[in-house]
Amino acid sequence: MNWQFNLRKDKNFVLGFSLLLGTVLSHFTGLGLLSVQADEQQHHSASSHHKTVTIPPGQPIPTVDLIVHPDARQGWNLELKLTNFKLTPENVNQAISSYQEGHAHLYINGKKVTRIYGNWYYLPELPPGRHQIRVGLTGNGHEMLMVHDQEIADTEMIEVQE
Repeated sequence: MNWQFNLRKDKNFVLGFSLLLGTVLSHFTGLGLLSVQADEQQHHSASSHHKTVTIPPGQPIPTVDLIVHPDARQGWNLELKLTNFKLTPENVNQAISSYQEGHAHLYINGKKVTRIYGNWYYLPELPPGRHQIRVGLTGNGHEMLMVHDQEIADTEMIEVQE
C-alpha cells in the first residue's frame, strides 16, 4: 500500500486524524485535551507563521509584569514577575503546549531578540535613544498566549543617554 499524500492537499485529513488520535489517547491516559484555541497568525518577519493560544473562559489568566532595573555597572536587569504561569525550559519545542507553562520572548523595538527561560535576564547594552522593551509569554511550542484577542505581554521604555 502507498501511504504517501500531499500535505497541502490533505491538511484537513492530517488535522482530523491528529484530533482523533489525541481524543483516543486522552481517553486511555486520563489526560484531557487542552481546551485552547490555536490560530495561525502571520508576522512580518522571515519566520512567517506563529500560532496563538487563547486562554479559555473561566481559566486562570497568566500575567507578566516586566520591571527594568538599571545595572550598577552597565546595562539593565530585566525582572519578570509572573502569575498563573511557570517557566519550563526543559519542555521547550514540544508540539503540544499548555497555556500555564512555557517561556517568554524578548523583543527590542519590535524585533525578537531571544527567549527568556528564567525570571531574570541581563541586557548588556543598547545604543543611545529611546527603546521599547517587550516581553511576551509563549507556550512550549512558541505559541503566543492571548486573552481577549490581546497578547499576554508587558512593555517598558528605556531612554539611553549619549
